[in-house]
Parts: sequence; structure tokens; C-alpha cells
Amino acid sequence: MSEQSADLSLTRPEFIRETGISKSYGVVEKPLSLIERIYDLNWVRKCFILLALAAAWQIYAMHLNNVLLFPTLTQTFSALVEGIQSGGLLKRAWFSLSLLLQGYAIGLLLAAILTGIAIGTQVGQDFLETLTSMFNPLPSIALLPLSLLWFGLGNASLIFVLIHAVLWAVALNTHSGFKSVSTTMRMVGRNYGLSGISYITKILIPAAFPSILTGLKIGWAFAWRTLIAAELVFGVSSGSGGLGWYIYENKNQLEIPGVFAGLLSVILIGFLVENLIFRVIEARTVKKWGMQN
Repeated sequence: MSEQSADLSLTRPEFIRETGISKSYGVVEKPLSLIERIYDLNWVRKCFILLALAAAWQIYAMHLNNVLLFPTLTQTFSALVEGIQSGGLLKRAWFSLSLLLQGYAIGLLLAAILTGIAIGTQVGQDFLETLTSMFNPLPSIALLPLSLLWFGLGNASLIFVLIHAVLWAVALNTHSGFKSVSTTMRMVGRNYGLSGISYITKILIPAAFPSILTGLKIGWAFAWRTLIAAELVFGVSSGSGGLGWYIYENKNQLEIPGVFAGLLSVILIGFLVENLIFRVIEARTVKKWGMQN
């Protein structure tokens, strides 16, 4: 009994403290000002950058005062509106986009096949790495003369060049993404009995999607600029042509505002694809999954 009473005498007494009011401790979080809240918006910052570039363009062109060298932004927009109203610019833009979509789709399909084979076998991996190291550094536009010899003056030549621009960038990034998938994720798939296509679609693709999306972006950019360059070289097929040919025609006619309008159209289409397609996919996948800040 003496030991129990000794233990009780050493018991620590309880202290009960009342909760204080948070206002008594002062301001915990400083509220943002209106300017800070506006600056925190991503689209506002980008619009500010675009307005600054537009102002610099207009000021420099007015200072140069030579429409044959550098037209003003207002002259370029006038040529752009005129091309849209006449329907010629929209027709050329659709012609380029339709060719781009065909080459892009075929390139993605071939990249998926090669990457699937590379993941399945060691020989396939060696084959893909060898082809990528050989053809990825080769500029797509350098294949245009051979493409003209093999397929003639037509859409098939442009599509062949576009496939080369898309294929290796997408295959390289996809394969790198698959190789970077952690061993834990792979073991989870094996434990669930996944193999073949189901293993690729349910384990490898979601885990490697940031790299895959990067490859899709690079493939799109390579294909878009390759198409414009190819159209500038020969560009016309069956009496029609794309944005590259539109730029070339206006250059021959010394319609420099029209040349800048065509270049601005190329930039705007690339800007819209990046922000309305790839940004949305990125926000709904890798950012939503917590794979990217």
C-alpha cells in the first residue's frame, strides 16, 4: 500500500487553461491588396506581356516608318482582318491544319506501336533507341527533296515529312517516361495480375503521362513549324496551299503586311493550341493528380 500511495503522490496535477481569443494575438495572415490579387492571376500576367510586346512592335514600326521592312501592328491587323473577311486566310489555315492533323495522328500511332514493342522486348528497346538516335537529330525539312521524289508534288509528301517530325519526339519522351516509372508502381501492376496492354494503359501511361504530354507538345511544335517551312518551299498542291504558301505569295507581291498577317496567324494558332488544348489536358491530368506544381 505504501508504494501505491507513493506513486499517487507523484502524479502530475492537471492544468486547465481557457482558450484565448485569436484577435488578441494580432493579424495572423495579411490580406492581399487588389493589385496583388490581380497580379496573382496567370492570364492577367500573360495579357500584360502580350500588350507590352504589341506596344513595342507598334512603337518600333512607327519609328522605322517603312512598310516594306516592318509594318506597324495596326497595318498587320488590317491585313489580317482583310484576309479573314475575304476567306482566303481561313481557307489557307484550314488547309494547313488538316494536313497537320493527318500527319500528327499517323505519327502518334507509329510512336505508340514502336514504344509498345520497346517496352515488351529488349530487342524492341534497342531498335527504338537506335532509330531515335539516328533520325531524331535529322531535320524533317531535310527529307523534303526525297519526299518529293518518292510521293510527288502533293499532300502525301507533306504528310511524310510531318510524320518524321512527330514520330521520334513522341516516341523518345514516351519511352523515357515509361523507363522512369518506379519499381513500386510496376510491382503493384504485377500483383494485380496486369500484363500486356492492360499493364501499359493502367500502370505505365498514367505514371509516365507528364513525359508523354511533353512529347505531344514537342511533336506538335515540330510538326507545325515543319509544315510551314515545307509550304514555303513548294507549298502548293492542286491549285491550293496553306499558310506557308500564303506568306510566300504575299512576299512575291510585296504585300508585307500580308506576310506579317500570315506569320501572326501561325503564332496565334500555336498559342491557342498550347493554351486551350495542352494547358487544359495538363490541368485535368498531371496537376490534378499532384504530379506537377
